[in-house]
Amino acid sequence: MRERLARLLKPVELAADRRHLADPVLAARLEAALEVLRDEYAGPLPQQEDRLAGVADVFGLDPEDVDVLTAAAPDLDANLALVYGLLRGQRSPARASTGLVLELTGQPSLSSEAHARLGAGAPLRRYGLLEQQQDQPWLLRDVWLPDRVLAHLTGVDQLDGPLAALLVDPVPLPDLDADGVLTAAVEAGAPLVWVRSPLGSGGLSLAAGALAAAGVGCLAVDLARVPPSADLSALVSALVREAALRGAGLVLANADQLAATERAADPASAFLALAQSVVPVLAVSDRPWQPLWLARHPLVVEAPPVTTQHRTVVWDQHLGAGVADPALTALRLAPESIADAARYATDLAALTGAQLSAGSARAAARRVAGSMTTGPAAAPRRAPSFDDLVLPGHAAATLRRLVSWAQHRDEVLADGRLVDVGGKGTGIAALFSGSPGTGKTLAAHVIAAELGLDLFRVDITSIVDKYIGETEKNLERVFHEAESLDVLLFFDEADALFGKRSDVKDAHDRYANQEVAYLLQRMESFDGITVLATNLHGNLDPAFSRRMSFIVHFPDPDEPTRRLLWRSHLDRVTTDPADPVDVPHLAKQIELAGGDIRNIVLAAAYDAIAAGQPVGMRHVLAATVAEYHKLGRRVPADGFAPG
Repeated sequence: MRERLARLLKPVELAADRRHLADPVLAARLEAALEVLRDEYAGPLPQQEDRLAGVADVFGLDPEDVDVLTAAAPDLDANLALVYGLLRGQRSPARASTGLVLELTGQPSLSSEAHARLGAGAPLRRYGLLEQQQDQPWLLRDVWLPDRVLAHLTGVDQLDGPLAALLVDPVPLPDLDADGVLTAAVEAGAPLVWVRSPLGSGGLSLAAGALAAAGVGCLAVDLARVPPSADLSALVSALVREAALRGAGLVLANADQLAATERAADPASAFLALAQSVVPVLAVSDRPWQPLWLARHPLVVEAPPVTTQHRTVVWDQHLGAGVADPALTALRLAPESIADAARYATDLAALTGAQLSAGSARAAARRVAGSMTTGPAAAPRRAPSFDDLVLPGHAAATLRRLVSWAQHRDEVLADGRLVDVGGKGTGIAALFSGSPGTGKTLAAHVIAAELGLDLFRVDITSIVDKYIGETEKNLERVFHEAESLDVLLFFDEADALFGKRSDVKDAHDRYANQEVAYLLQRMESFDGITVLATNLHGNLDPAFSRRMSFIVHFPDPDEPTRRLLWRSHLDRVTTDPADPVDVPHLAKQIELAGGDIRNIVLAAAYDAIAAGQPVGMRHVLAATVAEYHKLGRRVPADGFAPG
């Protein structure tokens, strides 16, 4: 670069000779500055890497473009910047003007060549190597090199702050590109390849692996992290330039964000910038390519699923060989999520002094791979068991049968003859119906505890979206996370999502029916364990019943069941021998569900502790009256007191 600046000295001197500055002070300063430049470039120049040559090679610049770029870079030499200012009639350093650049490079200002070098469509402008002021006449407009380009030419390659926040660290898996198509596309210089990567496949790893196999570096960013107010077209141009300056390929995760209606006013310009890239761009998305995005259809590659063998390799790379067990490698995580979970588990083990194990890595995976749509439900302090459930015999037997199915599912499915070939999944789905407080949620916790799984409760408010198609996207993420993390997926108040389809009277009905239809299809292909709980079975679409492996009704407790419930809860508190609790009387007179009975015993315990007394019948009766008032039910005149 210093050599090229030295070559610029002669045209600068000629420009100074043509100026004949009237102000003798300015003329003297100009001659003094030129003398400094002559001395600076008179001796041997230091041997430095010629980064400008590298830029010219990557961006396909011809020698004239390189001359223009050099002439527009006085920021690289303070003395040269001062000379530019004096040549422009200023008393301080200045940028080059369009007219000055053309003069220094020997191009007539009215020529087509001038506009071809500095116009909006010129390579220097299109690739973001040169910027030009827009609110002045053509020849007076300032031109300059962006700070990022200047930094690169001086040997500094640090990513700008906003771009650094988008970086991701993909895990390259070259063998995902089994047929070698993506690697061949990179080697052939295909500017844009659309990598279709449904949930569960390894799009990022495929892209990074193909770049590695082709001997090309990788700059990977996640467009889902881009702030809503950002100009995506400008961002894409900056990313392409950054990848080119680094001599790397560009990988865009969630590339469909470029076409999101709420994010991009002109998606065509962003896709056009990618199609005109000078480096390979591998755009990864779970959406198929849409022909309207670009006039010319790019190459489309389908990312294969990530297998257990792939996951084992990644776990071993980040945890060390021998730590991961089959239960850990069975988690259907993306390689990037595995690497993140392994780092989390390793850091946590180092901080706590605990031994790194498959169990701690599994806990880390559930923490880092979750999302806003699902989350681990608050687990009871003590792991619940079937002993905590007070249910009729047939309901309890059905729940135990459900657990048995889940425990032996892999053995049954190992026989390929039993696997459905019609696109159905191998999961287990159960429907729990019954009035509030009859034990549906507790039963879900019991099943999760018996199977050693976390229970993930679906947050309905984060699922349902007013925008068309967004609810289905949110649900797909929920199902995928449940499959990936091997958890029990629990839909409470399921009728809010799985309601009956209705006659189409307006657009709202049509889209609501589409959501239900999507749920029916997704339930067919789901490979995990799902529990749907509803207060009113009749509110669910009948088609869901056919897709349920088990349907368990939790009836309102009869008198013998209520007696068991009272005793079960009262056994957990200290009772007053002087005021014994009459369980048979309570079971006969108080017709409430198990959840309500638990609330009464809990309230009685609070009142008794506040009074410094053990729980007595007086406390239970007072709490019962309060519970009835809370439920809006009539309280008898005697307040349930024994006769």
